[in-house]
Amino acid sequence: MDRVALARAIAIDTIAAAAACESVAQVVVVTDDGGVVLQAVDIPGLRFVADDDAGGLDAAVAVGAEKADGTPRAALLGDLPALRPSDLALALDAAASVDRAVVADAEGTGSTLVTARAGVSWLSSFGDGSFARHVELGFEPLEIPDASTLRRDVDTADQLDAAARLGLGPRTAALVAARRR
Repeated sequence: MDRVALARAIAIDTIAAAAACESVAQVVVVTDDGGVVLQAVDIPGLRFVADDDAGGLDAAVAVGAEKADGTPRAALLGDLPALRPSDLALALDAAASVDRAVVADAEGTGSTLVTARAGVSWLSSFGDGSFARHVELGFEPLEIPDASTLRRDVDTADQLDAAARLGLGPRTAALVAARRR
């Protein structure tokens, strides 16, 4: 399977789920991948911001968060191909009562969502072991059910299989189905 096409499909399915979430006012997509922009053009309400090599993942996330200054902010990475808008809405509603919140991935080591209330400075520390770092930085861990699609990020083939059992977004599902033929 073409890894670039798979990564784009996963990212676009993640973006589409976030855009469809009733608790999300606007989705800011920070990317240097023109293919993502072209393939996501049919998703309403997106704002694209160039990643102009901001200096790594957290710097790119900060660029997006800066565009939403004055409002509550949340960051997801583009690796949640099974994400359902309702699962995201539950987490965002829970996060609204704390200054900063974090959701652990299914393994409990990474972070799939970080948030900051309006007026609270943006901060993130994504990457390996990010959940513990976010907690050390004062983020409130949200108690999200293990079965939530928000907890199922994809970094490996086994994790993609686990996400498939939850139900993949249409773009990712089409690529996975084509691989199995």
